[in-house]
Amino acid sequence: MRINKKLLEAVKYNPTKKSFQMSVQQMCERIDENKLTLPLYQRDVSWTLQKSVDLLNYQLFGKAPVAPISINQIEDVETSVPQVSFIDRNLIDKNSILNAHLSVVDGQQRLTTNYKAFKNSNDFRNIVLDVSSANFKIIKGEIKKHQIPVGILLNQNREILQNYLIANNTFKDLYATCIDIRSKLMDYNYTINQADNLTEDEQIEWFEVLNNAGSKVTALQMSFSKLKLHNFDIYIDYINPFKDLIQAYGFDELFSPFTTNVSYPISSLNPAYEVVICNRKHKLNFAPIPSDTKENQLTNLQVNSLKKIVSLTLGGLDKALKFIDKNELNNLIKRMDYILYLTGYFIFFDEIHDTQEVKLIEWVKNIKFTNKSNGERRKIFDELLNIIN
Repeated sequence: MRINKKLLEAVKYNPTKKSFQMSVQQMCERIDENKLTLPLYQRDVSWTLQKSVDLLNYQLFGKAPVAPISINQIEDVETSVPQVSFIDRNLIDKNSILNAHLSVVDGQQRLTTNYKAFKNSNDFRNIVLDVSSANFKIIKGEIKKHQIPVGILLNQNREILQNYLIANNTFKDLYATCIDIRSKLMDYNYTINQADNLTEDEQIEWFEVLNNAGSKVTALQMSFSKLKLHNFDIYIDYINPFKDLIQAYGFDELFSPFTTNVSYPISSLNPAYEVVICNRKHKLNFAPIPSDTKENQLTNLQVNSLKKIVSLTLGGLDKALKFIDKNELNNLIKRMDYILYLTGYFIFFDEIHDTQEVKLIEWVKNIKFTNKSNGERRKIFDELLNIIN
């Protein structure tokens, strides 16, 4: 009987033999030196503040280890996937990537949580360790004496903690306990599952196997992430400002699942694409709905044109949110569709007169999106653009 050589080769190699352990402090130090980075296709940070707090509490109190981190060791720099740094996603110069460089395939959110504490990130300014209630928590008011900011407790410089406790007259009471907690969390070991010199496709396959019950690296993410090579970062330059505007007006609950976290802003680029590229001529399949995202057309544009489209879209979003707020329509906005469609309208119509405003208010009050097909949604947007005619 013929046995395929592929089977014989497979049994000779056991990737689990390469697994090892690394402490949180060691990983944070590597991240700080850009010796532990992210492949370009990786999405931006998606965890909520509460998810980060949950991880910190689990690392302190959990009775089982946190799941392993999956890392690709880069041996051939010339054929490797371009790398970006954690948090700010700066493109890493290939000349600074040495052999045995580590690139995170799965574990970005967990590592970013620990690194933000290590660097005392402003994002974590409201996360404290409460020694009275014995947990990490998010606070809204003033920090109490029995609370230590996580960026102080786990700061890369231990003297920062010491000086903070002295300044707050809590050194005698809290220093020994804080040092013990800090030591445990900084020395907390993650198992590292390592592969060597994987191609981009092999890395994505590994990531998707690890996340088969969660998110996948979508074609949309892949298309836009590669624009980083041309000085455009879809997350920093567009998706994050889009999300910040939504949150500033209190609509962040409409914007929570990660798939829509990306597809909502991308679909919102459609009207601006038609204004900038198509001379304001609208086609039905360019509606601001996730099923109509045009990543191929958008990523084939010159970066300057794409930046113009992004700027126009963010401007339209700002006007739409101000319109909703000014006319006290907030309670009627139960779905992102309202915001996306109004954004599209304000992209096409930079200035509106009183008659248009009255009709837009009536549109918000009367339109229904529930149980509508994509075809019906496209027609709704088309009719909105012609609301005055």
